[in-house]
Amino acid sequence: MQGLMRGKVALVTGGGLGIGRATSLVFAREGAKVVVSDVVVEAGQETVRLIKEAGGEALFVKADVSKAADVEETVNQTVKTFNRLDCGFNNAGISIGAPGTLLCTEEDWDKMMNVNLKGVWFCMRHEISQMLKQGGGAIVNTSSFAGLTASRLGLVAYSASKHGVIGLTKTAAVEFAKQKIRINAVCPGGTRTPMLEKHISGPQDEVELASMNPSNRIASPTEIAEAVVWLCSDAASFVTGVAMPVDGGQVVY
Repeated sequence: MQGLMRGKVALVTGGGLGIGRATSLVFAREGAKVVVSDVVVEAGQETVRLIKEAGGEALFVKADVSKAADVEETVNQTVKTFNRLDCGFNNAGISIGAPGTLLCTEEDWDKMMNVNLKGVWFCMRHEISQMLKQGGGAIVNTSSFAGLTASRLGLVAYSASKHGVIGLTKTAAVEFAKQKIRINAVCPGGTRTPMLEKHISGPQDEVELASMNPSNRIASPTEIAEAVVWLCSDAASFVTGVAMPVDGGQVVY
């Protein structure tokens, strides 16, 4: 697939670790110039280092996606440096607090919605504004299997935020299809990221998480990244408004 994104400029939020880092690396492998955004400076800079070490071109911009000014500045820096924005991967997200409807606190609920849902909306708003000036582009938002079905882990606020991401994605996809802006969501199943590791306290937890899908394993971040980059590429030119499960069959299990 090498060269699929040649000449493109891609912005990845939450690009410091996990799926964000893996996707940044795949974008670069496919020829894109990559802007890596993260609230954790060291992690984001390490992703940029890895891209440059492999011969790619990348820029780090520190940003908290729950702050509109940070998102606006990230898009501005992208355009200032690379003259355009072709692809936005709105991936930054958190999973915090106690599981369950009764145990989730108002503070944790608000934090989850501010990053996972409002943050995606902020990113879309500024990315789309730039893409309208250019005559098109592609956006992928990170939802989750928990945005398509109930979370068996009881992550009520997380699941609600990820359902919301799909609603944003579908609505914006319809709104901007005629302007040649494609907007999709990717819905990962259990993926070996720092976020998932918080739910693994021993071998039995790993077995249980793997058993949640018929493939009976946990995904690597790169497996999600490949789907994201395909959705952003011209190979997916007639695909918009899709919430694509990349979950080993979990939502049909």
